[in-house]
Amino acid sequence: MSAAFLLGIGVLGILSGVMIGCIGIGGVILVPALAYLMGVPIHAAIAAAMLAFLVSGAIGTLVFASHKSIRWDMAAWLWTGAMPAALAGALLASAAPGRVLELLIGLLTAASGAHSLLPTKEAHAGDDRTPANPTLAVIGAVTGFSSAITGTGGPLVLVPILMWLDMPVLTAIGLSQAIQLPIAALATAGNAYVGVLDLKLGLLIAVGLSIGTWAGARIAHAVPRAVLRRIVSVVLVGVGGSILAKLAQQAVS
Repeated sequence: MSAAFLLGIGVLGILSGVMIGCIGIGGVILVPALAYLMGVPIHAAIAAAMLAFLVSGAIGTLVFASHKSIRWDMAAWLWTGAMPAALAGALLASAAPGRVLELLIGLLTAASGAHSLLPTKEAHAGDDRTPANPTLAVIGAVTGFSSAITGTGGPLVLVPILMWLDMPVLTAIGLSQAIQLPIAALATAGNAYVGVLDLKLGLLIAVGLSIGTWAGARIAHAVPRAVLRRIVSVVLVGVGGSILAKLAQQAVS
């Protein structure tokens, strides 16, 4: 690996980490940037990102838990659905064509951002907006499978769903940090089993994510919630639109 490549990986990891810690969905930029800017094959990029999310998830969870921003009763049911689904998603991703994976990432990102831009009434502290436990397990399964197959780590799928259910934005982001752990662990096991995991690349990304996630999680508790929601929406739409535009250009060329 060249010095320029290592520097690029470090900067990318820090930027993604800040976004993950602050708004929950920074991991979405990681796989496209690795593939398009750094020249990493899409399957290897997804596997390395999922390994790195183990670190960012642990740090983000610790910071949010220290601020009592994680609903552990909800997290347990989300994990129950997420773990087997994440393993299945990782195994399927290894056999899926790269172009299909890119399309899924672009559509998921843009749709999530567009939905988050719609006006909604956010729940206030003390409001009981907790979905039923079986519903949480289903949400966890959808999140785990979608995240593992696209390499987005969990927050990209979970944050919009919980915001749609009128959960407070900090609660949604806190749960999105916690759900990264089981998803990343099971997906990494699947990626290692099928032989697409680049351990060195994943650990390099994890170093940058560690720094960025710690800083971003602290920023999240100092920024107004309405601002956080708007940032989430704009970033999702921008990244998703860019991926789809690139695929469309490739299709007509």
